[in-house]
Amino acid sequence: MTRVFTLTLFALAASVALAQDKPKTEIPAAGADGWITLFNGKDLTGWEGLEGYWSVVDGAIQCSEQKATSKQSDLILLCSKDNPEKFADFELRYSWKMVTPEGNSGVQIRGKIDNAKMLHVGGYQADIDAGNGYTGIIYDEGGVAGGRGIMSKRGEKTVWDAENKRSATPLDKSDADIKKAIKPVGEWNECVVHAEGNHIVYSINGQVTTDLTDDSPKACKSGVIGLQMHGGFTMTIQFKDLRIKLLEKK
Repeated sequence: MTRVFTLTLFALAASVALAQDKPKTEIPAAGADGWITLFNGKDLTGWEGLEGYWSVVDGAIQCSEQKATSKQSDLILLCSKDNPEKFADFELRYSWKMVTPEGNSGVQIRGKIDNAKMLHVGGYQADIDAGNGYTGIIYDEGGVAGGRGIMSKRGEKTVWDAENKRSATPLDKSDADIKKAIKPVGEWNECVVHAEGNHIVYSINGQVTTDLTDDSPKACKSGVIGLQMHGGFTMTIQFKDLRIKLLEKK
């Protein structure tokens, strides 16, 4: 019993030491214009995901899965994992293309890794799906932002107050009109997510799709960036042109 306990302590100490020895992933240097390139267009350097699901195809990050072996997981930006406090206020730009006629994905911002083994990130998600039923909303993935589900619908300006109560007013354009700006399966969509303080704006192809102000005690202030692989689908999605500008807090 004593020997087993000693060996267990040794293994634990070794794993802790190994974790401490792992070099921290630094945030890449910004260009003269303030933008930081997050993907080199060649390989997955700087990212971490489950093996066998993520690759680089034609200069884009590609996620492919079969329904029978699908996972709820993310490709995690390592510099945001190692420096989550730095990813609070920013403008994130990227393009995505759904390749298959079914599938669901999204981009996690200010997230929290709530399942380290599965590399799952919860929290605010700029949602994407093949049928564009959910594309353009902000969703609380995994309930990390207080279990609030759809936090801000497409076509709405949503406010969560300090008592965690929700109110919403329509944007200038209707949900139906905004949906027309979203390109279908097989075509690239250009996205911007602007997060500053309690305010997040999600835009697709130059059109604001949803506007969120979150004053709730459950609000996510900073955290991890990840690209979602949603379980339950046979799907392929691609991402490219990922870049971020970190903003000074006012």
